[in-house]
Amino acid sequence: MVVTGAAGFIGSNIVRGLNARGINDVIAVDDLRDGDKFRNLADLRLSDYVDAATFYDAFSRGHYGRVEAVFHEGACSDTMETDGRYMMANNYTLSCQLFEACQQLQTRLLYASSAATYGGSSVFVEVPAHERPLNVYGYSKLLFDQRTRQLCGERFQDAAAQVAGFRYFNVYGPHEQHKGRMASVAYHQFHQFKQHGKVQLFGEYGGYAAGQQQRDFVSVEDVIAVNLWFFDHPEQSGLFNLGSGRAQPFNDVALAVVRALQPGASHLSLAEAVAQDLIVYTPFPDALRGKYQCFTQADLSRLRQAGCEHRFADVATGVGRYMSWLQSQ
Repeated sequence: MVVTGAAGFIGSNIVRGLNARGINDVIAVDDLRDGDKFRNLADLRLSDYVDAATFYDAFSRGHYGRVEAVFHEGACSDTMETDGRYMMANNYTLSCQLFEACQQLQTRLLYASSAATYGGSSVFVEVPAHERPLNVYGYSKLLFDQRTRQLCGERFQDAAAQVAGFRYFNVYGPHEQHKGRMASVAYHQFHQFKQHGKVQLFGEYGGYAAGQQQRDFVSVEDVIAVNLWFFDHPEQSGLFNLGSGRAQPFNDVALAVVRALQPGASHLSLAEAVAQDLIVYTPFPDALRGKYQCFTQADLSRLRQAGCEHRFADVATGVGRYMSWLQSQ
């Protein structure tokens, strides 16, 4: 088994999920120039660690022998990155090389796409008509999806070995601490509350009232469960949305954080939290205008058609559980 981006947020959680099944023959692939990311690997059971700079060429040569599956999570996931050459080299070119090698070696490929491929669309269905990325990150992910369609058919039905791509929506949960500004809203709000006794949200923007922009927030635990479901069903290929299927406002996340961290606030209403300055709003930043998705909601029809009936946590449940985990650390 290979997991790329194994020291990252979703990658390390996938290794953890494999370990929980007793699967320890896992090659972890990553770039540890950010040395602190080792913390995500420290408690995992691995058969080897390989630097990303050498892995892809060696894998293409068959250096690692028979590999059942690759979970490809390695990428530049910074949606604010503007160096398009760097983004395309990391997210597109390496993915193409890996895809070709997996097809030749009959290795299954389960890879990370992104809901950023939809960008300015108001419909979130896995078809080209609704794909309108707003930044080069979203485009880099979309181009690989498009190329895979071209080579394997619209639903990847012509692939020589399983290929499943997952369009992750707004993922939150344990082991994202290294992501800096790209960590989830829930993670940042945990630290805001610990430091200042309040959390911050963007104010009015895009026709939405303060804190009412809506996203499909999905727990990393659910993301791993779906990845492993497809690992258990090698006959299922295609491109699939991976979100909760339920859009919720950022206010719901903030309220879940406050309720979990403020003593005696388990039944606090949004209005009460705002009145007590536990939730405050800041002007929407100019740098994000025109590049920001105000509404996302995964259409799960294709996932359900494949037979995956996993039930996703709502924000109150998932974020509440995450706050407990962060406090325990």
